[in-house]
Amino acid sequence: MNMKKRRGRTFRKRRRNHSRYFSQCDVNLSHKCEYICLKKWLKERGYEDNILRPVQFSERGRGLMTTKALQAGQSIIALPEKCLLTTDTVLNSYLGEYIIKWRPPISPLTALCTFLIAEKWSHKNSPWQPYLDLLPETYTCPVYLEQDTVNLLPEPLRRRAHEQRSLVQKLYNSSKSFFFSLQPLFSEDVESVFNYSAFQWAWCTINTRTVYMKHSQKECFSREPDNYALAPYLDLLNHSPAVQVKASFNEKTRCYEIKTLSCCAKYKEVFINYGPHDDQCLLLEYGFVATSNPHNTVHVDTDTLLKYLVPEDKQKCVKVSILQEHRLLDNLTFGWDGPSWRLLTALKLLCLEAHQFTSWKKVLLGDTISERNEKISLELATKICMSLTEETQEALQKISLLKRDYVHLVNQLTLVEA
Repeated sequence: MNMKKRRGRTFRKRRRNHSRYFSQCDVNLSHKCEYICLKKWLKERGYEDNILRPVQFSERGRGLMTTKALQAGQSIIALPEKCLLTTDTVLNSYLGEYIIKWRPPISPLTALCTFLIAEKWSHKNSPWQPYLDLLPETYTCPVYLEQDTVNLLPEPLRRRAHEQRSLVQKLYNSSKSFFFSLQPLFSEDVESVFNYSAFQWAWCTINTRTVYMKHSQKECFSREPDNYALAPYLDLLNHSPAVQVKASFNEKTRCYEIKTLSCCAKYKEVFINYGPHDDQCLLLEYGFVATSNPHNTVHVDTDTLLKYLVPEDKQKCVKVSILQEHRLLDNLTFGWDGPSWRLLTALKLLCLEAHQFTSWKKVLLGDTISERNEKISLELATKICMSLTEETQEALQKISLLKRDYVHLVNQLTLVEA
């Protein structure tokens, strides 16, 4: 038996095991034309990788798998600056002269949105086509959700969702004049090129897919932070709260680098960590929720906090004013271990009896006023928790009915349900 034959059998065995893995669980996307084009495009700009593979995972959707075991401290990816899409990219393009001349200056975010919309419109003529072809057509951030879906969100998240939608609409309205100035660049009416739907898509692309990369302040932009960078291929890495990574732009190598601080087995999905975010933040900023998220919290809005207080409490308004002054009506939550310090402190102050009210400063310092105050505060926290649980059950029942009657909203409703 010769070595060539033995090597062939080993190779076939590995290939069989590899194929079995994908056939049972996930789908390798490496052979697809759009991914081949992206890898070729990246190679032309100095990035070549033999470890990561694009895969459609059965549970999480699209991500990157490693073909070799990764050890803590090992580099996951180092993407050259030429591959990154930043405001420098925009200024060096055909849009640069228009941005420099425009007054008042537009924001870095608006510049990036404009560039994405223009390049998507150019499509096959765009040098960024291989990347644009792999960007999602729609998103699941609140900006994209139907109003019926938003109405099912918990009150604190629903309020922030409306704020986000209002912010994007306001940014679009304030950018219209600049869009009109770009008419000489387009054969089509700019009003149809830069419509709200296109802007919505561009804003979500930047909000959900950019990495943090600080840039020097430029006079042609407004004073808003310029810290965005779209990173093709790197942005296929999904979030997991269970892993730790180190990510930054390396000034020496001129690459955006990510190193894993956790081990990852061969043929497993490689994750990065977006930060210690609860599901409310993840849904609002990125359009998804994480399973088994240790940072998960349930937020309590002011109305829910106050509706259980005794109506006859003459000091109610003063107590609320004190909490507002000390910003203790924001970010009130229940975590895995019960009510947060902020929530419990707010409840203790609100539950102070008339003869105890002069001790309100001690409450803010964390002192115990009386056993009775402690007991009443915890009982109120329990009532609020039970009320939120009931509201959640009612919302889940509504979602179940809506999923049956509104098939086109199933994906959005399933996200809210999670």
